[in-house]
Amino acid sequence: MPGSVSIDHLRKRYETAGQGHVFQFWPKLSEAERATLVKQLEALDIERVNRIYKKAVNAEKEATDPNAKAEPIEPLPENASDTTVGVPEKEKEWRTVGLRAIARGEVGVLLMAGGQGTRLGSSAPKGCYDIGLPSHKSLFQYQAERVARLQQVAEKECGKPAGSVIIPWYVMTSGPTRRVTEDFFKKHSYFGLNPKNVILFEQGTLPCLTMDGKVMLDSPSNIAVAPDGNGGLYAATRQPLSPSDPSHTVLSDLQKRKINYVHAYCVDNCLVKVADPVFIGYCIQKQVDCAAKVVPKTSPTESVGVVAVRGNKFGVVEYSEISKEQAEKRDPKTGELAFRAGNIANHFYTTRFLNNVESFEDQLAFHIARKKIPYVDANGQLLKPSKPNGMKLEMFVFDVFPFTQRFAVLEVARNEEFSPLKNAPGTGSDDPETSCRDLLAQHKRFLERAGAKVKEGVEIEISPLVSYAGEGLESVRGKTFTRSGLVSELEELDALA
Repeated sequence: MPGSVSIDHLRKRYETAGQGHVFQFWPKLSEAERATLVKQLEALDIERVNRIYKKAVNAEKEATDPNAKAEPIEPLPENASDTTVGVPEKEKEWRTVGLRAIARGEVGVLLMAGGQGTRLGSSAPKGCYDIGLPSHKSLFQYQAERVARLQQVAEKECGKPAGSVIIPWYVMTSGPTRRVTEDFFKKHSYFGLNPKNVILFEQGTLPCLTMDGKVMLDSPSNIAVAPDGNGGLYAATRQPLSPSDPSHTVLSDLQKRKINYVHAYCVDNCLVKVADPVFIGYCIQKQVDCAAKVVPKTSPTESVGVVAVRGNKFGVVEYSEISKEQAEKRDPKTGELAFRAGNIANHFYTTRFLNNVESFEDQLAFHIARKKIPYVDANGQLLKPSKPNGMKLEMFVFDVFPFTQRFAVLEVARNEEFSPLKNAPGTGSDDPETSCRDLLAQHKRFLERAGAKVKEGVEIEISPLVSYAGEGLESVRGKTFTRSGLVSELEELDALA
């Protein structure tokens, strides 16, 4: 237990910061409870919390001030955006550039997997979820197997020895999901990947605050905390991976492995092309620091943020910030929606850019989410409010876009690359059933593009270990598939024809 001098110093520090109430239950706490509270308080940069709160509140006021002059919002300039749709030669060229970078060992992957499956009715992390495929593979397993397959594709197409190409996979968890995720990976032997190349790390947390910025307690000896949003990715890459080696971080690991390019994405998209060589190659050719992969909006009214230009800077503009006239505006050349670049949290970075984020991070304002947060009253009793009583502060992964010197956007087909898992089973959209349906529909297209026919109603699941994106299926040409089934090895396709 810390001595009284250090406690007095700590108490004074918090009182000076206007947060002295965190000691209100101190006289009643046991020695163990005091130790728990002190450990939290010492680890917390309370002055930074106050700065973050003040900046977030001011930014919110500015954004909602009816008298403030709004920065103009414009569609993406033509030279900043490209598409993979209907340009097979370009796509092939980008893919070759990307595969070569992968084969040289220059590409890594950052997975944002801190979310819990609460909305899905699951107590496990989202990545552990089974969307109902015939194989019953989890999202983590599907993505791990895509990594494994892509390594083989790069080896084969770039003339590298078997087992020589490595795509390191950095998996960002959160406090509530860290242990369960680690156990899940260990239980499944890292889905065939080398554990040395699967690096788990944890995003940070921030205290939950009252509406006037006071730190909340969820027990007399514990601060209520919440993950700092998917934008916590950047700060998390600078944190030690292990207390025993403070110098070993995600950023230092990238540097040690000589990784130049990083693909980052969210775990809940079953169609994600992990370390997509087309996207990587496109970004390398464009010589950008940071880029976003997007899908076209389905309609002017779709509730999705779009990548656009605000005040001459790239960023994500929420659908509520765009007027009806802007939402319905069409590109005179193509007839497509002018604001159509739907954001799907699928990004490219150079490692140089990731190392530079710290230099402008203080300029980023956290976003306020008002929530119902359990707290203790003056008597130390836990109360569960019926309406929002406090705030959680979050940063979004796209908040860095306005600070990017060289930025680009690649539009891809939604049915090939985006099917998010957000809602509980039976919701009818963005749920396990739609994810499963979209993935099986894609596998049907893989077979048809390879020259096969698939009978109506037949569903075939093709393991990512067999094909990453439809490649390697030449043997099915001319065949007709009449039976549903699971394909774990190429030879198993014959049995379904």
